[in-house]
Amino acid sequence: MLRTATRIKRISTIPRILLRFNSTNVRDPVTIIPTIYELTNSKTLSAETDSSLLAYLRSRHLVESQTSEKLFELTKPDSSQQFKLYCGADPSAASLHLGNLLPLMILLHFNLRGHDVVGLVGGATGQIGDPSGRLTERSQMKSDTRETNVEKIQGQLERFLNNGIEYAKSRSFPQAKEAKVEIMNNKTWWAPIKMLDFLAEYGRFIRISSMLARDSISSRLENTEGGGLGFNEFTYQILQAYDFWHLYRQHGVNLQVGGNDQWGNITAGIDLIGRLQHHYKIKPEPVFGVTVPLLTTPTGEKFGKSAGNAVFIDERLTTPYQMYQYFIHTPDEMVEKLLKIFTLLPLSVIEQEIMPRQEQDPGVRLAQRVLAREVVDLIHGVGTGDEMAFVTGFLFPTPDQPYNNVVSAEKLIKIFRKSGILVTIKLDELDPEIRLSKLLAKITKKSNREMRQLIKSGGVYLGLERDQFEDPDDVVLFDPKHHLIEEKMMLVRVGKQNYSVVEFV
Repeated sequence: MLRTATRIKRISTIPRILLRFNSTNVRDPVTIIPTIYELTNSKTLSAETDSSLLAYLRSRHLVESQTSEKLFELTKPDSSQQFKLYCGADPSAASLHLGNLLPLMILLHFNLRGHDVVGLVGGATGQIGDPSGRLTERSQMKSDTRETNVEKIQGQLERFLNNGIEYAKSRSFPQAKEAKVEIMNNKTWWAPIKMLDFLAEYGRFIRISSMLARDSISSRLENTEGGGLGFNEFTYQILQAYDFWHLYRQHGVNLQVGGNDQWGNITAGIDLIGRLQHHYKIKPEPVFGVTVPLLTTPTGEKFGKSAGNAVFIDERLTTPYQMYQYFIHTPDEMVEKLLKIFTLLPLSVIEQEIMPRQEQDPGVRLAQRVLAREVVDLIHGVGTGDEMAFVTGFLFPTPDQPYNNVVSAEKLIKIFRKSGILVTIKLDELDPEIRLSKLLAKITKKSNREMRQLIKSGGVYLGLERDQFEDPDDVVLFDPKHHLIEEKMMLVRVGKQNYSVVEFV
């Protein structure tokens, strides 16, 4: 039997480092990133609010098209026009992803200008599925899965818009007045409607020729290899058009926002509302539509896709740390555009301060670092971006951004837990004489054999100083007093990039 007292190898650097862990305050280790105060204090913000909101959103790359040029005039600061906007999301996944945020950013900007907004989840229309932008029919989703998705997305819509308001306040972004944020589910009004009643009342106002001419339909009909188009998907534009009508009549909604592939559905709603206004002799108040561009990478892929997987806003699917890393790796040619789209930093700051500094030294990736912090703050709450910057600087220190080693293990655990990359292990459930290699295999989810080979090849590093772990004979036993930071935490690096952070309880 191996004896811990005689056979264990100690990591001599850890006790020396621990003597310096005596503060609970985390300082931002990424000293090269301008602070929020530097980027927003005493900045001229009149340019953000003294122009037409629609024109301003175009300058931030958030608008692709609009159904009426009148919107430029109606969204000027001196206009008396009040808007109530809605944007819909079908529950086709358990979480919204980055691509879904562009129309939501428009809702946020309008809300900050004093207009009410509605986030709509398609609990009913999600049973059909929108054919827009698709060459094949969606696979059928189980009803309980769809209901779970509806609940999750409702919460995400509400959190994003409310977080966005708090984010705007933290950046001193002008807010005209407090306006409402409402979250709805279209199942509430579709559930009692019977098909024959619907067709009898509204079918005569829907024109087949117009439906066939819309791109979402014609492209599917022309694509013979995709299996054609079912009647269920064909009727989707009618369902979305009725949603607009219902929201207009019952809630005063007069502007729909969607992706560029939603143009046909939006115009179908505007057409239906116009016909019903005339039929029911309703005052013909105008309604409008705005679409956002399809955001793609320089290679033509949809933005927000990483190795085939979407970057989700649900922290359980994409952790705040993973999201921060995603934006850190933004291509140089995209970073200015994304700063304008996904942040509320003033355009003057982006164009006259951040980008010139980026161009002076692109290798520092200052613009990417600012972008990553801002987006994580917007989505996950103010302050989270700086914490993920700390985590990044701690795990990957460089000469210009050394990690802060004047902080307690307890504080580190708290920050790493929020990052979503912390693993928890119970000490009392471990074999008292477990080999360290076996424990490391458990932590990194590798086989025992693979971990022993990594150790032999010098690919495993432990502790704050990233000391190379040497144990060619596989005899070292795990000892909390010597292998853990303050007997609470372990930091493991495999290779150059793969970190595991473990809390022992």
